[in-house]
Formats: sequence, C-alpha cells, structure tokens
Amino acid sequence: MSETRIDHDRLFKELLSTFFEEFVLLFFPHVHEQIDFHYLSFLSEEVLTDVTAGEKHRVDLLVETKLRGEDGLIVVHIEHQSYIQSSFSERMFIYFSRLFQKHRRRILPIAIFSYDAIRDEPSSFTVSFPFLTVLDFRFLTVELSKLPWRTYIRHDNPVAAALLSKMGYNEEEKVEVKKEFLRMLARLELDEARQRLLFGFFETYLRLSEEEEVRLRNEVKTMEEKEAAKVMELIVSYEQKGMEKGIEKGMEKAKLDVAKRMLAKGFDADTIHELTGLPLETIEQLKP
Repeated sequence: MSETRIDHDRLFKELLSTFFEEFVLLFFPHVHEQIDFHYLSFLSEEVLTDVTAGEKHRVDLLVETKLRGEDGLIVVHIEHQSYIQSSFSERMFIYFSRLFQKHRRRILPIAIFSYDAIRDEPSSFTVSFPFLTVLDFRFLTVELSKLPWRTYIRHDNPVAAALLSKMGYNEEEKVEVKKEFLRMLARLELDEARQRLLFGFFETYLRLSEEEEVRLRNEVKTMEEKEAAKVMELIVSYEQKGMEKGIEKGMEKAKLDVAKRMLAKGFDADTIHELTGLPLETIEQLKP
C-alpha cells in the first residue's frame, strides 16, 4: 500500500480512541496515576484554521477527563505526525492556544511521531529574548522509530501490540515481530471487533511476503501446543475474514459493472436498483 493511500491519522485515531487508557498507561504511567478514567468524554472533531498560512487542520484526538481528587475538567490533546515537519513544535503551540481559547481548561498536549526516520524531535516551543523568556511551551512525545520493540512484547497491552509495527526493527526481524504480535494478541483475548482493529492496524504497516508467511507458520508450530493453537486460530480467522471481504468487494464491483452496462442500454435507475440491489444514489453517480 502506498504512503499516499494510507489514512495514517484515521488509523491512529481509531486505535487511540478505542484504547485511550492503555495508551496512557503504556507510555506515560506517571500521567496514568493522576487521571480519573471513570470520566472520559471524546470531544467532537475540532477544525483549526490558520488564516496566515491559509490552512485548515482537523485535530486528531481530544479527550475530556478529570484528575483524581479534583473536580475541574482537563482536556488531553493527542496529535499524530506521520511526516517530518520542521515547524511542528510551533504548530503544537498554535493548536494548544486555539484549544485553550475555546475550552478555557488545562490542556495536556501529546505528540506521536510515526515516521521511519530516526531524529531528535523537539518537545517544546520557546519564544525568548536575551533578557526575558516570554514563552516555554512543552508537550509530551512518543517517537516510535526509536523504541526497542523487544521491550514492549512484555506488555500485555493492545496499544503496544499494534505499535510494534512502527517501532525500531529491521527487515530481518519482521517475521519475529509479527510472531510476537500474534502471541500478544492471543494472550489479550479481546473481542473480535477489537482484535480485527489491532490486526488491521498492524498489517497496514508490517506486511509479510508469502515466503515470510511460510516462515512465520513454521515458527508458530515450534511454540507450546496450546499457544500455537491459539495463534494459528488467529491467523486462519483473519485470513478468512480477508477472503470474505475480497469476495464482497468483487461482488460489489460486478454489480457496478452490470449497472453501467444497463445505463448504457437505457435502463432507468429504479429498474437497475431492483435488479442489482444497488442504492439509487450510487446508480445516479454512475450516470455519464
């Protein structure tokens, strides 16, 4: 899958909104101790406009919550960055100031860097003079490419499992990384919907070749019998779901092809709808 076709922000938002507490616990345990996770509210999408630059940005994730032992609300802002941007820290401050202006609450900003390049990302934005520091804005960061993936396989944490696919491994380690992902997934025993979310996220960023898949299956066979059975069940189940999805896409494409031919022959939309089951709106969009 090409870089331009992957909606990175959507994938990360889906993962982190589903497993928000697990994300905070994994990377910021000192913050986790302070947050009251009994109160969580995911705020509607915020669109911030930069009039000077002529740009609009949709904030990745905003969570309203409380600190333990306090009545007031706070807002956690998580921003995902999939490409290098020299002005990112400045942009984080601009987002912070706009959000503070609207919500008038304490805001905890967190940035996740998921690109493959290894570099030192700033975690602050400063405005100063020789005689005065006017601004010293700071935010929490997670730089995935710098994280040693083997350290995180010891965490039975769904976010850790998914993000193994973006951590610091080399090509020779891909099969082992996926094997450990599957072992973590088997131990977590999540419901099917959340399993599929993690599987889909992982495979978006780490996909094995046919030869590597064969190696993976051979390595699974060397595991302890019960664990091997659970892991193989996950592999087979996901492959079956993928095949079913492929068949559905194929059937949908066939219906669209039939509808196009019928339109070319002069059939009206209602007749095509009755024969193919396609929505009338879809049929109307097919008209030349």
